[in-house]
Amino acid sequence: MANTQARAGWRSYSSNPLPPILRTALACFVEHGYHGTSIRQVATRAELSVPGLYYHYPSKQALLVAIVSHAMDDLWERSTAALEEAGDDVQRRLDLLVECLVLFHAHRRDLAFIAYSEIRSLTGEARTTYIGARDRQQRLMDQVVGDGVAQKVFTTPYPRDVSRAIVTMCTGVSQWYRARGEHSPRQLAERYCAMTRMTVGVQIEAQP
Repeated sequence: MANTQARAGWRSYSSNPLPPILRTALACFVEHGYHGTSIRQVATRAELSVPGLYYHYPSKQALLVAIVSHAMDDLWERSTAALEEAGDDVQRRLDLLVECLVLFHAHRRDLAFIAYSEIRSLTGEARTTYIGARDRQQRLMDQVVGDGVAQKVFTTPYPRDVSRAIVTMCTGVSQWYRARGEHSPRQLAERYCAMTRMTVGVQIEAQP
């Protein structure tokens, strides 16, 4: 029952699932950057002592790793749920995967922005793990676009390049989107679906 509810809720962003300490660290990283944030700043803002913060997370790097891991896990679960909802229709799979990416990068803008921009600050195994999760996420789009071309639903002669371009366009939403902007996340997702259909070579009717 829980899995069914999770699959049905990939469009829902009604609450912030990060625990309070990570929410505080995320806000500090967004405002000052990872390297510009001290562990004391995070502790003070979280109303903890530095030893109290270290009890939960042993280092600033551990805070970043936890934030990035949550972002990638959340996006993966939502993406696979969207594809499950789409079924076997390859154009619908493209539409729902794009919708999922845009909604995530709009609703979870700060989380997605830090996960993207602070990869340079991850070290060792954490960096390797992140790159593996990022590549796994990219392969979802690669598969959809590749299947569309194989089925002659998409006409692009450059499926791998187009797949990367679509993901880059969708993830870029976190760098500029503002909640009080011109379009809601839903409206933006609809526009991006239309643009990606054109990008892969699906003919669409002109809008009045």
